[in-house]
Parts: sequence; C-alpha cells; structure tokens
Amino acid sequence: MRIGSSSILSATVATLTIAYATAHLACAQQLLDVTARLEMPSPHTKADSRNAIDRPPAVIWLTPVGNPHTPARDAPRTYTLRQKNKQFSPHVLVVPVGSVVQFPNDDPFFHNVFSLFDGRRFDLGLYEAGSTRGVTFGKEGVSYIFCNIHPEMSAVVLALFTPFYAVEEPHRTFRLQNVPAGDYLLQVWVQGADPVDLKALERRVHISTGHSDLGAITLSAPPHPSSSHTNKYGKEYDTREPSIY
Repeated sequence: MRIGSSSILSATVATLTIAYATAHLACAQQLLDVTARLEMPSPHTKADSRNAIDRPPAVIWLTPVGNPHTPARDAPRTYTLRQKNKQFSPHVLVVPVGSVVQFPNDDPFFHNVFSLFDGRRFDLGLYEAGSTRGVTFGKEGVSYIFCNIHPEMSAVVLALFTPFYAVEEPHRTFRLQNVPAGDYLLQVWVQGADPVDLKALERRVHISTGHSDLGAITLSAPPHPSSSHTNKYGKEYDTREPSIY
C-alpha cells in the first residue's frame, strides 16, 4: 500500500513537535545547584568589632516567579528547637509554612518560650523540665524566639513557602541544591541587618545552565550586634533569678 506524501509530512511534523516539546520540558525541569556568597562591610567601631567576632547567621531563598515546572513546596512536618544549658538549638531553623515546631525543655529548671516580634506571635507559658510544647507556624515570615526567664536565650524561625533556600555555610557561601531552571525572586535575611537594607537586596534572577552562580550579595551596612531585649511584658528582665529556675 502506497503512503501519500501528505501522510509522511504529517508524521514528520508530529515527530518534530514531540521532540521539541520533550526537549523543552527537559530543559525546564533541569535541576541545578545555585551558589552565592554574602559580603558585608566591616563594623564601624571597635566595640562593634568585638561584638562581631561571630559572623551573624544568614539565609537566602528563591521564590518561583511564573514557573509552572517548579515542584510544590515542602510538606509541613514537625521540627524540634531544643532548650538545653540555657540555649536554643539550633539557633536558626527554617521550616515550611504550616509546620509545627516543638520546644522541649531539656534543662533541670523552668522555661517560658515566647515570640512577640514579627512572624508568629505566641507565649507558651511556664513549663517544667522534661516537658515540651509546640507551635504551628502558619504564615510566611521571620519569628524571633526568646525565653521570658533567661534573657541570654534567643533563636530565629523562618517559615517559608518555597523549598529553595540555604543557610550560609562556614566558608561564607550559600548552596541551594536541585533548583529547576526558571525565574525566581531572591530574598535575604541576615540577623541584625536593617530590614530596609535586606529589602534592597531583593531582585529577580534567572536560573539556567551557565547562570546558576548568583555572585556576591552585598549588604550596604554592617549588621547590628546582638542587643538586649525586653521580656514578654515589655519590661527589663529581673536578673535576680529564683533558685527554682
């Protein structure tokens, strides 16, 4: 049976269309390792220099912009922010929006975890050694966590919709793994940095083969050293700590 030229042409066009669509999809779904580095000015004063021996923690994240091939955000789950030796561990915790963070008390005395600054506001009240209480972080944002009894205790929880984020590594770089090619909004958080300076660092970036290094992210001013904070009542801490705490 003779096959007409029109049939052959139609089959050829169909084959090329499928090949192009497959190649385009493969390109769009290509997963890349994205890198960046954080640069910041030196502290202005000697006092700041003494307080800035430890580099402040930093996080960057990429939010997809009009990219239908990016995977859904990470599913919410349960995380742990432990209290031990009058410290929170880890100091910085990044979780998907909707996740629950448990705050177990592993010290032999009472704690009172609270957050009244930005992000998720809550007060877990006084609870004893060996017990735990949890909080659901149901909206995107940065939450600063403290203990109402021990002023030296602090932590930060970042709740994000996107799964593409990285905490700064010891050698002052970021590495975000398995990021699909596409367009993203880059956002930055550095502890102690002015929110206006952080907002100025936001920009749209395009991730593709050969364009996966975001280069230097430069703060316009050095972060402020860790400063004192008030208790959950907005008052100064009473340093005369009761023996039961």
